[in-house]
Amino acid sequence: MDPLWLAAWSFPVLLALIFLRVPIGVAMLTLGLLGSWQVYGSAAPLLNQMKTLSYSTFSTHSLSIVPLFLLMGQLATLGGMSRALFKAAEAFLGHRKGGVAMAAVGACAGFGSICGSSLATAATMGQVALPELRRAGYAGSLATGALAAGGTLGILIPPSIVLVIYAILAEQNIAKMFAAAFVPGILAALGYMLVIAIVVRLKPSLAGRLEPMPWSERITALLAVWPVLLIFVVVIGGIYTGIFTPTEGAAVGAVATGVLAWWRGGLSREKLLGAFESTASGTAMVFLIVLGAAAYNTFLALSQLPQELAGWVGEQGLSPYAVLWAILIFYLIFGCVMDSLSMILLTIPIFFPMISGLDFGLSPEHTAIWFGILVLIVVEVGLITPPVGMNLFVIKSMAPDIAIAETYKGVMPFVASDLARVVLLVLFPAITLFVLRW
Repeated sequence: MDPLWLAAWSFPVLLALIFLRVPIGVAMLTLGLLGSWQVYGSAAPLLNQMKTLSYSTFSTHSLSIVPLFLLMGQLATLGGMSRALFKAAEAFLGHRKGGVAMAAVGACAGFGSICGSSLATAATMGQVALPELRRAGYAGSLATGALAAGGTLGILIPPSIVLVIYAILAEQNIAKMFAAAFVPGILAALGYMLVIAIVVRLKPSLAGRLEPMPWSERITALLAVWPVLLIFVVVIGGIYTGIFTPTEGAAVGAVATGVLAWWRGGLSREKLLGAFESTASGTAMVFLIVLGAAAYNTFLALSQLPQELAGWVGEQGLSPYAVLWAILIFYLIFGCVMDSLSMILLTIPIFFPMISGLDFGLSPEHTAIWFGILVLIVVEVGLITPPVGMNLFVIKSMAPDIAIAETYKGVMPFVASDLARVVLLVLFPAITLFVLRW
């Protein structure tokens, strides 16, 4: 079979394997190696590729940031940072209509700034905030919808593991990617809070409120989160100003959160070993997907499919924004059935050359950064889009008494907020690039 057609047919086969619950890393690795074997026409070049693929993939120094940020999130949980963030936000917002849900979103944004994972943010904040939302009289639809949406801030608010992977694939500066994600991340959190404010005014029965806290308790709750703010400023500020590299910043953050967890009494020997085991397990999962994507993308490169596709799109005479919207719609649809990391690894080597060849009136670097943030946001929407958004199932597992249909209903206003934000950022790239140009 012609290599081009072989590569084209491999994609639906890959999707079929994913639907059959084959781990995506294994599926991509298998198809990549078999496809390369067919293109080479013999086993010798394939064996040579297998010999060097793992080393060439994991010798990338930037990948060492992944286990460090995962460990940072584990230690932050042990240090009680998630609860401290929620209590501080609740102290100032809980007495307002919809305020406890807004506090949950704000705490998700704060925890995302030291975690970098959407599912981990949703799971951790769900454990902390869901009982408080129930106690305050919130309907199950609004409570679960707000927590599922808030969890997506974990991959948008820097540091973000998915942003790191995108930066490596697109050969962009990680610090600049983090800086560009900051304003869209803040807009996401504010947009979710606005949705909550609108929903509780249209349907007041969906939300209760708590008694106002004395100012002394508010100040105490606020002081409890200063270490989180300090760690965020040191890590992200240090990376962006060039004081240390992203990998060094992740190491500083991991050590700082570890010291904080120990200081607060949450870091026993058993819990530390558990954090290391969870980090190792999460890193192994990520690295298997990275290895599978490397093998599959090598096969695609041998087949010339990305280059042919980019050339074909250029010949159609489509406007750059028409191509961009088509790609974003693709991400929105398939983001509902695939996790964000897998989507990025699988598609960026195909779509990025297409976007790089189009003129959006931006420099090549700014186009790459802007596109990366847009992709991240659209994939994030897939995490909460019914019927198979992964964050929805994470929250559902913590609230088995709430029907999944209620969660679907509760999350739809937040999906609308995300889509409106995508349109805004597409029409006005300067919003994403504001920090870089400042």
